[in-house]
Order: sequence, then C-alpha cells, then structure tokens
Amino acid sequence: MSFFRKTGQTPCLTGNDMINIKGFTLIELLTVISTIGVLVSVLVFSFQRWNSGYIVESQIKEMHMDLMNTRIRAMQRNRMHFVDLSATQYALYEDTDPAPDGDGIPAPAADTLVSQQALNTRYPVIFTNAQVEFNNSGISNANNIICSSAIADADYDCIEISATRINMGQLTTPVSDGGTCDAANCIEK
Repeated sequence: MSFFRKTGQTPCLTGNDMINIKGFTLIELLTVISTIGVLVSVLVFSFQRWNSGYIVESQIKEMHMDLMNTRIRAMQRNRMHFVDLSATQYALYEDTDPAPDGDGIPAPAADTLVSQQALNTRYPVIFTNAQVEFNNSGISNANNIICSSAIADADYDCIEISATRINMGQLTTPVSDGGTCDAANCIEK
C-alpha cells in the first residue's frame, strides 16, 4: 500500500487507504466542545452562588466577633461601649465623654471611635435596632437581630443579640424571599 504517487512523491489516498485513516469527525468534535461548554457554564453559576454565600457568612462572622470583642472590652475597661449600625457599615465606640469615664450616654460625635468596618455593598444588612449598647458589665441594653438581606445560601446569615448572649444563626426564610428579620426567623446554629 503506497500513499505516494510514483512521479512526484506527494501523498495520494485511494479507496481502501481512506478507510484505514483514524481521526475525529466534525460532529464528534462539536459534541465534545458543546459538552465542555455546558459543564463550564454550570460550574460558573455554582461558583457564584457559593462565593456569595461565603461573603455573607464571613461578614456575619466578622460582625459577631467584633460584637463579642466590644462586649469584652466594655467589661475590661469598666465603661459603656456601643455599636452604631447601618446597612453598609458599623462603628464601635467607647463612652469617654466626659473624661475620664464617660457618662453612660452614647454620643458618637463626642465618644471615642474604636473601630469602623465597611460591609460589602452588594450584601447589606438589616437590623431591629440601629444601636447596640453594652454596659460596664457587658450586658446589652436591648434585644437586637442583625440579618443579611442578600440573596445567598450561607450557613450563618443572622446574629441574635440578647442581654447576655450574642449568637449567630441562619434565617429559616431569607429576607430576600419575604422573611422577616426577627428572633422567630433567626435560628441559632
């Protein structure tokens, strides 16, 4: 079986020689490429969903840690501390006005700013009270619930603050699906 013509030494395939050539047809190649495309698109959407849940959960965990540290700081320094909440940030204050021990009244303009944290604007939070106060014993002045209003599948997406406890939890019905930001909807995990 010769693939070369006798005269110019260039390849020449004839009847039976064509059957023995192995390779991919265009249809097989298009099938593989389209299958890979479908798998990639499914993975991208799955990754975006996982990533949004991760961001919400990390925001809630960081906020929980800051609230716990503020409560401990209030007990250590034996003076009131408070947290001002907004949808896209929160600020931690120490009551120092009037000096040296403060007056037990939160005044963000006059008291010492301990820390301020910006939240991801794509994943805002909502809350029942805009201010959380901790007295010098670390006791909170009122119950408060902080919830993520983002569309995300996170294990932790709410914080419940009672007089003596700060717990993370998961909303049974997300706020984005019509759920409320209250203690009945935030289940401790």
